Amino acid sequence: MSQNKKLQLTIEKAHGNMWKVEMRDHHCNYACVYEPSVVMAMSYALDWFKKSDEREEANQIRGKAIQQMIALDRKAGITTSMSDGLD
Repeated sequence: MSQNKKLQLTIEKAHGNMWKVEMRDHHCNYACVYEPSVVMAMSYALDWFKKSDEREEANQIRGKAIQQMIALDRKAGITTSMSDGLD
């Protein structure tokens, strides 16, 4: 678990009967959802914050996998110097 636990939560009235919930965790991940009640908004935020370390670990694994795929592509010679995203 991270030592710095700075969390940000904003709940404000949105359109109709919805509540806008904005969250940022201590890994700087951001989410914005709309919930029909303040209770549901708090419940969602609590669950989202509890999963922040798990989400960060998944992001790290995904990043390493992408780096390995890029390295394999370079080794196979199938990349170009173009930045068109079609490699």
